[in-house]
Amino acid sequence: MDLGIDGRRAIVCASSRGLGKACALALAREGCEVFINGRDEARLGQAAREIEQASGRRPTPVVADLDSDAGRAALLAACPQPDILVNNNAGPAPGELEQWDHAAWLAALEANLLAPILLMSAVVPGMRTRKFGRVVNITSAVVKSPRLGMSLSTTARTGLTAFAKGLSREAVADNVTINNLLPQHIDTDRQEYMARRIMEDRGITFAQARSLQVKSVRARRLGRPEEFGDACAFLCSAQASFISGQNLQLDGGSYDGLF
Repeated sequence: MDLGIDGRRAIVCASSRGLGKACALALAREGCEVFINGRDEARLGQAAREIEQASGRRPTPVVADLDSDAGRAALLAACPQPDILVNNNAGPAPGELEQWDHAAWLAALEANLLAPILLMSAVVPGMRTRKFGRVVNITSAVVKSPRLGMSLSTTARTGLTAFAKGLSREAVADNVTINNLLPQHIDTDRQEYMARRIMEDRGITFAQARSLQVKSVRARRLGRPEEFGDACAFLCSAQASFISGQNLQLDGGSYDGLF
């Protein structure tokens, strides 16, 4: 299927690895001019080379910290009129209520609520003027299935979900869609990190921890990053112009609820 986004400009945040990188690769394969982002210059450069090798299109790397005004300004200076914005950022570590002080809450809100909101606020008006825009926010399955230990992530990303819904209701009239992807158990560095936490908490091997992860997924396997990237690319497509304000879970059928 031709997604109709060849030549579109796409900012993909936090895309030097993991889900962001998978989305950047999928968009590059569709012919987009992709701007990738990260804080580690060496890792970002390696990601750019790998995306170019796989897609035939070299992305523009932008070294910037999304949690800062200067970092967001640098990203927007590199691509001031994006057609596509994929919001992504590292999630806070799991923990316990008594571990989270004021600074921990502020850091989570800065990274997973305010940074994406400020980027949307900067680019959506221009998208509306140009009558095309696609925003995809990578959030988390915990938005719809809260767990106390993931409260830093849940709280920030639920706020983002509410803001995105309100904005989507206005922007869609100008062919600007805003949707959220809710990943769970996708086989990235984040899942390896979570497996190692399980190892430490339960005193088991890494292989046993990975097996527990797989058993928790209805599909009985971890998701592949490329599956996630392709879902993102479709939401950015011309064909997806009637899909907005939605939360799409990519969790191997594991969510128990109806909505």
